[in-house]
Parts: sequence; structure tokens; C-alpha cells
Amino acid sequence: MRKNLSIALTLLALAGIAPLLGACNTAAGMGQDMSAGGHAITHEADTVK
Repeated sequence: MRKNLSIALTLLALAGIAPLLGACNTAAGMGQDMSAGGHAITHEADTVK
């Protein structure tokens, strides 16, 4: 029972992480994604000012 629960939780965690890994295949891609997020935050902050 405990082993089955452990396997189920591991598979659930892997299924949850998989889309995140597919979004940024490389370090450069991850940097671009983070940069785009930073620009969006900066733009929103400037709009609220």
C-alpha cells in the first residue's frame, strides 16, 4: 500500500513538472522567459505610476 502511494505521488509530481520543463528547453530559453516576465512587471509598474 505504502509503495503504491509513493509511486502514485512520484508520477503525479513528474506529470506536474513536465510542462514546465518543456517551456524552457535551454538555459537561453529560460533566460528569455524570465526577461519577458521582468519586462511585463516593469511595464505594469510604469502603468500604475
